[in-house]
Amino acid sequence: MRIEVAYAGPERQSVVIFDLEEGATLSAALCAAACHEDFAGLGVESMPAGIYGAPAPRSQVLREGDRVELYRPLVLDPKEARRCRAQLGDRSK
Repeated sequence: MRIEVAYAGPERQSVVIFDLEEGATLSAALCAAACHEDFAGLGVESMPAGIYGAPAPRSQVLREGDRVELYRPLVLDPKEARRCRAQLGDRSK
């Protein structure tokens, strides 16, 4: 089955398609991604991950066409960012 693994960093974005066996888990997809040059140095196996924007356990069985996403840590909590913008008078977002 074909799945995508996606990562969006501040400097680069990568989407790579992998062919995995039926019944493969999120963990198997991360293992395949860890060996790919586009994800080198990211520590893929320990990064938070999910499927189509929803966090998922490593044991989650994947389906044909799933998009596995690698999540990087937030630089600033969204609530704190809003608080800072409000203090500066920026209400645009």
